[in-house]
Amino acid sequence: MPYDLLVIGDVNPDVVVGPVAGPLAFGQREQLVEHGRLVLGGSAAIMACGAARLGLRVAFAGRVGDDPAGAFARQALVARGVDTSHLVVDPQLPTPLTAIVTTADGDRAILTSPGCLAATGPEDVPAGLLAAARHVHSASFFLMPRLARSLAELFAEARAHGASTSLDTNDDPAGRWDRALLDPVLKVTDVLLPNAAEARALSGESQPADAAGALARLGPTVVVKDGARGALARAGTESVRVPALPVEPVDSVGAGDSFDAGFVAARLRGLDLRASLAVAVVCGSLSTRAHGGTAAQPTWDEACAATEPKGT
Repeated sequence: MPYDLLVIGDVNPDVVVGPVAGPLAFGQREQLVEHGRLVLGGSAAIMACGAARLGLRVAFAGRVGDDPAGAFARQALVARGVDTSHLVVDPQLPTPLTAIVTTADGDRAILTSPGCLAATGPEDVPAGLLAAARHVHSASFFLMPRLARSLAELFAEARAHGASTSLDTNDDPAGRWDRALLDPVLKVTDVLLPNAAEARALSGESQPADAAGALARLGPTVVVKDGARGALARAGTESVRVPALPVEPVDSVGAGDSFDAGFVAARLRGLDLRASLAVAVVCGSLSTRAHGGTAAQPTWDEACAATEPKGT
């Protein structure tokens, strides 16, 4: 097939500033921070870049505005080896913009102006692309309601052409976590990739392992990113956990998306569940070595060099 991976979803510039030492000060007060960066953002876009860095042939389907922010996002994807020939330019709505404020303890606040995200829909994913990739990944499920309502059909079509599928829902800004919208997609999803907070919200379970088990009963392999505790995976009755890779993080923005790229790349290379989880943890950890989501994403050789047999 022409592509190893088709990524469907969000792409935008991120303005990342921080770390902020205390609470944000309103009342027109100005606060100085150590770092500020204009970088590529969007969960799907960062995942696509990570996968390309790992050696996969990656195409991207989504939507940007006809504005400087859209041109920046497209150029950033191309510079990292992602095929953007199918990226739609919206003639009316602006490109999404995200401001990320980080703290010294690794937390962050995320403010997003959605722009054309709500207009992104199934027509932005050419049928030929679904037949041209070994794997199809989608992200930021709750930010793109039109795409979310059609994602089950898109995944089913990709599977009919022999592709595997994966989904990272990311956060739901509305806090609804609409399972009536999501469950039909999970039935045609091979791998679900939430973080621990998202897994708890989606399942109603308080512990990540229990959340993974509940979601896995719906069909997909569930891979949960669990921060400093590493990650865990549940496939049917098989459970695997891998500890975190010790690193001194500079910036954790996009680490979960780089994790997703590592897991998908490992599975496409034929690695088993435990080995794929170990590669994913390494990719997420190494991506925190620099500011922004893509600057420190590892190559496949770098990921393998940092991966050692571990887990229980």
